[in-house]
Amino acid sequence: MESDAEVLEIVVDPARPTGRTLLADGVEQSYVDVADARHLHFEYVRRIATVIDLSAPAGHPLTALHLGGGALTLPRWLAATRPGSTQRVVERHPGVVDLVRRKLPPVPPEVVVTLGDARDAVTGTPDRTYDLVVGDVYRAARMPGHVAAVEFAAEAARVLRPDGVYLVNLADLPPLAHTRAQVATLRAVFVDVCLITDRRMLRGRRYGNVVLAGAARAGRLPVRRLAARVAGDPVPGTVLHGAALDAFAADAWPVTDADVD
Repeated sequence: MESDAEVLEIVVDPARPTGRTLLADGVEQSYVDVADARHLHFEYVRRIATVIDLSAPAGHPLTALHLGGGALTLPRWLAATRPGSTQRVVERHPGVVDLVRRKLPPVPPEVVVTLGDARDAVTGTPDRTYDLVVGDVYRAARMPGHVAAVEFAAEAARVLRPDGVYLVNLADLPPLAHTRAQVATLRAVFVDVCLITDRRMLRGRRYGNVVLAGAARAGRLPVRRLAARVAGDPVPGTVLHGAALDAFAADAWPVTDADVD
């Protein structure tokens, strides 16, 4: 997760001695188990991982672009579950990169971490480079406007291979206006889009995370299997797709660069 926070620290999880939490101004940003990269602590990270799991044959190496690095939870997981995956991580905050390098185990050489802006990184990437683009970009608990617009989503689609998948983590609170706008934004670019979240989020009962997935080909997203898998998570989730997603985002409009400039 990108961050401009000034106070950064990595602390030991008292409930799991091998767990480490990256905090930014006291707020949890990332979690890594230093003994088991396959362990995913946060439910939204497990949901992203589930989409990846179900979107390609087990163990098959993938090429991935991670926008927002944090403690490199997903790159570590992908390297452990799909050895040989070529990954690029773009993190804006040099303090995060430095702290993670000093305090956490190194990542495999196939994972390259660079400093930079997420949108600049995407616009500078050749067409059809990646199987996955994962966006988890926040500054001061807000998703920057330049990575929330249709123009950015179109650039993400451009750098994906024909069967590639774009995944983005959103943080939102009732009435989920930001999420609805982002659904409309992704649907302006991607043919197949789904939403994954905690049922309580959809009932307007809590602040939390929403994961959106987009693909260029109709039927590309494994929606039925995804729904079954996330329903069985320790924090049960649900999937909106098709008509259910139509109803959810019925009054929403895509975000453009002109809206956020």
